[in-house]
Amino acid sequence: MSKKVWLSGFMAICLLLLAACGSGGASKETESAPGTQNPTETVKGDPVKLNVAFLSVTGTPPDLKLVESEINKLTQAKINVTVNLIPINYGAYAQQVNLMLTSNEKLDLILVGSAFGYSSQVSRGQLLPLDKLLDENGPNIKKALDQAYLNAGKVDGKIYGITSIRDLASANGFTMRKDLADKHGIDASKIHTFDDVEAVLKIIKENEKGITPLIPSGAGFSFLSGYKWYDGLGNGLGVLPDYDNNLQLVNSYASPEYAELLKKMRSWYQAGYVLKDAATNKASQIELIKANRGFGYLSKLKPGFDAQESRSIGQEMISATLSEPVSMTDDVTNIMWGIPRQAEDPSASMKFLDLLYGDAEVVNLFDWGIENKHYVKVSDNVIKYPEGINMLNNGYNLNMGWLFGNQFLSYVFEGEDPEIWVKMKDFNDKAIKSKAMGFTMNPEAVKTEIAAVTNVMSQYYMVLETGSVDPDKVLPEYLNKLKTAGIDKVIAEKQKQLDEWAKTEGLK
Repeated sequence: MSKKVWLSGFMAICLLLLAACGSGGASKETESAPGTQNPTETVKGDPVKLNVAFLSVTGTPPDLKLVESEINKLTQAKINVTVNLIPINYGAYAQQVNLMLTSNEKLDLILVGSAFGYSSQVSRGQLLPLDKLLDENGPNIKKALDQAYLNAGKVDGKIYGITSIRDLASANGFTMRKDLADKHGIDASKIHTFDDVEAVLKIIKENEKGITPLIPSGAGFSFLSGYKWYDGLGNGLGVLPDYDNNLQLVNSYASPEYAELLKKMRSWYQAGYVLKDAATNKASQIELIKANRGFGYLSKLKPGFDAQESRSIGQEMISATLSEPVSMTDDVTNIMWGIPRQAEDPSASMKFLDLLYGDAEVVNLFDWGIENKHYVKVSDNVIKYPEGINMLNNGYNLNMGWLFGNQFLSYVFEGEDPEIWVKMKDFNDKAIKSKAMGFTMNPEAVKTEIAAVTNVMSQYYMVLETGSVDPDKVLPEYLNKLKTAGIDKVIAEKQKQLDEWAKTEGLK
């Protein structure tokens, strides 16, 4: 969706998962893309049965087994494989999958990711390297995924996870209510910097009594939780300014940029531009705007973001872009697929996964269910609910197209931009790629220091990044405590690992 402290990262992943549950779609051009493997002959012999575990943010759909049966008709004919789908509630996913892995339970394909202990699973030998399997049985994956995004799943030079194709980059932005922007002549296309944002906040403060100009982008978030000018390389302890910096890490909290941002937040706080209780706020941006308490928030932009936020909030939202789109390892590795070491037939697992990156029929069964039962077509790639059916009474309501392989093969729901996936692909392709794309730190050598540093951060970052305290007084205290907790040792260890990784990758 790169960030921050672990807690902020976790919440950001949660928001990513929930926010992404909005749409799915593809253009005709994408569906007929060359390289798609569509065997025409039924494969002979007994099918291989795969257990496939993945997270669900909406529980287990009542019609899951009906959809599974339709999927199996296709996959048995195409690759002689059938699947037993195992959805696991989001909150229990990491723990339950870990138990399945450690108990050697039958498991053939699983969702993996940075939020679910991916690097630990690799270090424990619980996942298989996929390079050879990809070469032999992954033509659609290799065709559809940029090599940089494939490399992001590498650990010690080998690929263990394959990202789904979705929004793999984001841009810093400022999102606001369109009604108030129009009322006061605010043009989003002319907002490019924090100074521009400040001018807008001033207008709202002076003209809209009772409405806070700037609110956090989520419950428990600071104003800067999602705003970055660097690659945080996972934990944010040692970062890469401007996504390059010749692969030399710095302590972002001791940087001039951070100090200036804190001063800006403090000035906004003192001017009354921001939510006064932001440091302890438990309400989301959606709740605050619905209650007519807020105007705008700093955001992470992607194609379709305004429509997504407008649906969630219930009124039209528009965004100003404050940076170029950037893609970092965390954007890619938070949602991936891996093959467990206990997989009975890894080649069959890879063949099935490969279908999810090249077969629109299979992808749309996963994404939307059965045609004329769970959806009807409006046009070739646009769908809607059948008469009398809605999201609440639909028997197949996973609505998680961002999870199952290549989302660019998915239908678009009525009301969405029919060209959303063409635009998303262009967005991903044009994004700045961090020079450290593919690097993942192994925290084992400094886990004690990371815990101590994270504890210090939890005491300071919210009050500083919401403008609630004077940074001239509090920032030096924060930096001293970070140093005492061992942040320099953490950064040195990360730099050592980054140097080794760069040497392996042939980077300078």
